[in-house]
Amino acid sequence: MDKLQAAREIINKTDREMARLFVERMNASKLVAEHKKEHGLPIFDAKREEEVIKNNSLLVEDIELRSFYINFLKSTMDISKSYQHKLLEGARIAYSGVEGAFAHIAAKRIFPDGNLTSYTSFEESYASVVKGECDCVVLPIENSYAGEVAQVTDLMFEGSLFVTGIYDLEITHNLLGVPGAHLSDIKTVISHPQAISQCSGYISEKGFAAIQTSNTAMAAQSVSEKGDKTVAAIASRETAKLYNLEVIDHHINTSNTNTTRFAVFSKSENKSVPASHTNFILLFTVNNEAGALAKAISIIGRYGFNMNALRSRPIKGRNWQYYFYVEAEGDISGKIGELMLSELSEYCDTVKVAGKYYSEKLLSDEVDMK
Repeated sequence: MDKLQAAREIINKTDREMARLFVERMNASKLVAEHKKEHGLPIFDAKREEEVIKNNSLLVEDIELRSFYINFLKSTMDISKSYQHKLLEGARIAYSGVEGAFAHIAAKRIFPDGNLTSYTSFEESYASVVKGECDCVVLPIENSYAGEVAQVTDLMFEGSLFVTGIYDLEITHNLLGVPGAHLSDIKTVISHPQAISQCSGYISEKGFAAIQTSNTAMAAQSVSEKGDKTVAAIASRETAKLYNLEVIDHHINTSNTNTTRFAVFSKSENKSVPASHTNFILLFTVNNEAGALAKAISIIGRYGFNMNALRSRPIKGRNWQYYFYVEAEGDISGKIGELMLSELSEYCDTVKVAGKYYSEKLLSDEVDMK
């Protein structure tokens, strides 16, 4: 047997083994997809892919071949993601609001292949997961301009769902008009009160009259239906596509730091978060005794958990009684977390871990909303 034939025999044998391993890997990828569906997790995880490439590339000692192997890994992960997208096309995702609202945009960016369902309120969309109508729900929990979304915080305290991920959506407002409208035509703008407030400098400078609506998407829908060139909506570019409007002017917010944090809630707790990247939400009420809150906060810090947020909320139906909301970094599922929760319960009436999630993520650029 000559060298060429011998080499081809090795390639054929290797290809047969690769085919077997490919099927094995894709079956594992299917299990990952099922886990992500159950826990309300997106398919793409940039940090996980970076870790795989970094660790696995070192297995190839030949420096020249290593770069080719990295490309091979990237292609393999792209194939796995494509397969997972196909498997998750039927994932049922709930959100509160109408199509084109920022909650809809966030849900679409987190779950681009999901089957999105709109509900009229936070409570209804949350309940859809509890009842099994949807697999998970995407809800806003805080805005850098307006503060916490109290209704959703209360749902965390009262409800049974777990937070499995938190995502940041940068809010950018644009001036949307009917096709053919120009900036000089606009006399009146329509939008949500917060959007109008955040664009007040621009509105004042242009001399526009402002009319409030319940949300930015409804403003865009109204402008589209009226067909009046003198009326524009303040909303997102994605909303413009949904309602066949044109972007007359871009990025008209007065502030450049407007971000809304969205949480994904599901029935199952996210147990796949690496210990080194764990964040968690803790809710508790303290005993009615002097210094109980100070002791509780001290316990959390003493066990090495770094608190990023601490705030209180009144408990419904119990006058002048409050529960406390904490966001912190650290492995709450490990031994140290167990010890901390055990000691914390000595000074607290109730202690609830509302969710664990990977490091907070900034949502990617706009997606096709149609």
